[in-house]
This record gives sequence, C-alpha cells and structure tokens, in this order.
Amino acid sequence: MAERKCIYVRGIGSYLPDKILTNSDLEKMVDTSDEWIVTRTGIRERHIAAEGQVTSDLAVEAAKKALADADLGPEDVDIILVATVVPDMPFPSTACFVQQKLGVKSNCPCASVEVGCSGMIYLMELAAGLLERGTCRRVLAIAADKLSAVTDWTDRSTCVLLADGAAALVLTAEESHGRAELLDTFLAADGSGAEFLCMPGGGGRCPATERSVAERQHFLKMNGREVFKRALRDMGGAVEQIFRRNAIGGEDVAYFIPHQANQRIIEAIAERICVPMEKVISTIARTGNTSSASIGIAWDSACREGRFKAGDLIVPVSFGAGLTSAAALLRWIG
Repeated sequence: MAERKCIYVRGIGSYLPDKILTNSDLEKMVDTSDEWIVTRTGIRERHIAAEGQVTSDLAVEAAKKALADADLGPEDVDIILVATVVPDMPFPSTACFVQQKLGVKSNCPCASVEVGCSGMIYLMELAAGLLERGTCRRVLAIAADKLSAVTDWTDRSTCVLLADGAAALVLTAEESHGRAELLDTFLAADGSGAEFLCMPGGGGRCPATERSVAERQHFLKMNGREVFKRALRDMGGAVEQIFRRNAIGGEDVAYFIPHQANQRIIEAIAERICVPMEKVISTIARTGNTSSASIGIAWDSACREGRFKAGDLIVPVSFGAGLTSAAALLRWIG
C-alpha cells in the first residue's frame, strides 16, 4: 500500500461582522437579562451580519484572510468547499457564489456540505481525501453561517445563543508551507436525534406556505436539554476515539478547541475528558454560537494571540445538527 501523504493547514483566517449585539440589547427585545444569559451560556455579545450581507459574503472575507495567511491568491485555489446550514439560497451551492465573488478561476470545482456545527472538521477530512488522491494541490475550506437569518427573535432560549461569522482554511500537501499538520480526523452522525436541532420549514417536507410561516417553522428549533446531553456524550466520545487511535491522552495535548455552543457545554466536555480549562480555547463570551465557523474562529483567534508553539498537539472537537460529531488531531508547526 502506498504511503499516505501528509496534509497541512497552510493558512487560516476568520471574519466577524462589524455589528455587535450585546446582552443589554437583547434585554430590550425579549424577556431576558444579562445575568440570565451569562449564567446559562457564558455569552456577553455576538456579531450580526449587516442588512444585505449573506453567508457567501462572510465566507469571502474569511477566505481572503486565509489566502493572505497562506501567501496565496484566488488564482491558486483548486477547489472550494463550504460548510453551512444557512446557504444564500437552497441552490445553487453557496460555494459557487464564493467562487464568483472571490474571483477564483471559472473551472474550479465548488461544493457545499450541510453537517451543522461539525462542518469545519468534516471539510478537513474531505480536503485530505482530495489531496491524497492528487485531485488537487490546494483546497480552500470555508465554514460560514448567517444564523441571524434563521433566528426566532421571540424565542429567548435560542436567540441569545446564535450569531454570524465565518472561518477558512487553506489545506495542501506542500510541507514547506504548513502552519499545522493534520494527523487524524474522526467523524460520526446519529440521525435518530435529528429532530432535536433543526429548521423544519423550507425543504421538501415542509415547503413555504402561509401556515408554515405563521407557525414560525422557518426558524431554528432546538431541544436544549437533549442537545446538551448528546453533545456531551458525542463530543466526549469523539475525543476519546482520537486519543485511542493515536495512543495519546489529555496530558499530551496542548490545546482543545471545542465548538463554541455554550460555556456550560465547553466546561462539561473538559471535565468529561479530564483536561484543565487552561488547555481549552473559549471565545464564546464575545462571539456567541457561530455554528460551523466557531472552531475556526476560536483557532484563528488563539493563533493571532501567539498561544501555539511548534510541536503542540491541538484537538478541535464539535457537535451539530444531524446529529453530527467530529474531532481532529493536528500538530502545530508555526
């Protein structure tokens, strides 16, 4: 069997819209309080897209930063992958809009995946397969969501959580340009829990009608109790798989980057895998839950702060609609 190629993250970038919605702002919109939100979620503020700004716009801004970090331009991109649950429209693929807006060559393949908050790690695995096969040399992988577009601003249990943002990675098999080496990924899904985190309206099962709009079926719906329970189980299980497959433990890992869903979940995951919170990267207080973009945003933030050093092992882990879960193992290069 041929030896597998090494896969590297060459560039990383993220983008948060300028508009900030604070807990004080939300107090004027729904029956809530800053204390209630912070105590239950850890969130103090979140970024919201401007009027007319769509998911592909967020994605393009993150992509520009990732390409600049990789010292590459749009002409160097061989394929665009986008993870989102709030596409610009049901079809065509949001990746095609990104291609056009970014100015990538017209023969560049484009595709989108819909795996919720696990999107960034799913894209890493898809990119690795394409690079190992030799289908392409450089993959632009973008996770972006405009969750404010599907937020029910009358539902205080969800509107305090959700936010907008994007993150992007440039992945390659060219070792000399690597920021981090992708060592392993673990992906999973459990469709039996799909109903616990979904948007019922807008698809073939529930097309848009006066009734579906009146019943607010075109907004995100979540069973918070079940999502918390399954997120803890499945993210913990994904990290344990990475540990077992790579013969490592929590003591070997420098940083964990969990999906930024809720500070309570982040702390519960840290306890489940027996790692101290100083090893856990959390940006949720200022970003809220940005869905598939959250891991990349937190990773990019830590990178800009200079928190990683050469040789550090990093484990991103996520959980999202589907219900999907995923984890990865990376070694930081610099």
